[in-house]
Amino acid sequence: MAKTMPADIKLGEIGQEILFENEKVRIWGLSLEPKEIQTWHQHHLPYVIIPLTKGDNIMRFADGREKQTNETVGGVLWREPGVPHELENCSDWTYQNVLIEIKS
Repeated sequence: MAKTMPADIKLGEIGQEILFENEKVRIWGLSLEPKEIQTWHQHHLPYVIIPLTKGDNIMRFADGREKQTNETVGGVLWREPGVPHELENCSDWTYQNVLIEIKS
């Protein structure tokens, strides 16, 4: 059975640190150790993900859906805002990406 978001959870940040921000974009850095799970969070803006390492991850959504990712170094992923989710690094290596939120 799929894992759903606990009702009383406080949503976390989209990334671990803001690398750059202006009136048009906000750029986050994210790093997850093997088997580490990023806290539940929600995107309110469209965004682009640029993997810095190979990504073998699972996105778990608040509504119970799951999505396996298979990211490649230097690839680019476009995502629209959506429901809260968490991200688990299923690999045995550190996963890293840069996430660019589009403000305007």
